[in-house]
Amino acid sequence: MNAHDERFQQLVAWLSARLGGALEWSTVSADASRRRYFRARRGEASWIAVDAPPESENTLAFVAVASLLEQAGLNAPSVLDYDAEHGFMCLTDLGDRTYLSVLDEDNADALFGAAIGALLDWQSASRPGVLPDYDRATFAREMQLFCDWYLPVELDYTPNRRESARIESAFAFLLDRIEAQPQVYVHRDFMPRNLMVAHPLPGILDFQDARYGPATYDVASLFRDAFISWPVSRIDGWVRHYWDGALGRELPVAGDWQTFCDDLALTGAQRHLKILGLFVRIARRDGKPRYATDLDRFIGYLRPVVEGFDELAPLVPYLDRPEAIGTP
Repeated sequence: MNAHDERFQQLVAWLSARLGGALEWSTVSADASRRRYFRARRGEASWIAVDAPPESENTLAFVAVASLLEQAGLNAPSVLDYDAEHGFMCLTDLGDRTYLSVLDEDNADALFGAAIGALLDWQSASRPGVLPDYDRATFAREMQLFCDWYLPVELDYTPNRRESARIESAFAFLLDRIEAQPQVYVHRDFMPRNLMVAHPLPGILDFQDARYGPATYDVASLFRDAFISWPVSRIDGWVRHYWDGALGRELPVAGDWQTFCDDLALTGAQRHLKILGLFVRIARRDGKPRYATDLDRFIGYLRPVVEGFDELAPLVPYLDRPEAIGTP
């Protein structure tokens, strides 16, 4: 925040005109996109002001998904006012305690239990034709980030024609398995950084990119997180909790446990490939190097999946350091 930040000064003027009087301002976050969040205070009252540049961010999508979450009975920020033309929003304030900031071994069961309940409510509210489809072309574009950024920039490696064809074959297998899953509402970033310790649990943020896609996607996001990892045994218990709840609500998940686990693993693998490329791009191109520190976490998530499916074997060499590629 400074006097030379033109968009911030415009946001201050916009919100001050609507709320009246002087406000105290502080930065909440500037995330991996171009969105920025600020807290405006007056006495005990506070609001969240959002700067979402219209050339890159979709304010109307945020407003629409916020309404869907509210209709599902979930605790998401209410949009008090917005200006879609300029990309400004005023939201209710859910506080500043994220799941990520408080999760520990003792409270994880309670916090994840609440998150699972919210996810089941969200999926149970699903209706076709409301949100854009999370379609095959979108999943394919996301995985292409792995080829465009992770391989050439992080590994400094360009696959030859034969290797590229084998990578494409592995990608096609993932896409076929994901496309075969029935669809529900998908948050797309349902992870501890975007869940808040608020009443009722959890507060839900960063939902503007929601789509209609596979039920396993948000489960993978929740338990194979970018910034915190858990023992497999605990994850299996939480996933079983979700699966039992989904079956009880007759949500469209596989009725066989192993099939469901395979669906979850493969959907998660697509996300992990995307994030490997995305985080390299954010770190190297956008000048946010902290994102590169979690690349090994996603390699760890991917390894048992690609080693467990013959169709994904072409990806195995790229989970090692560059000097290992092409060795026997």
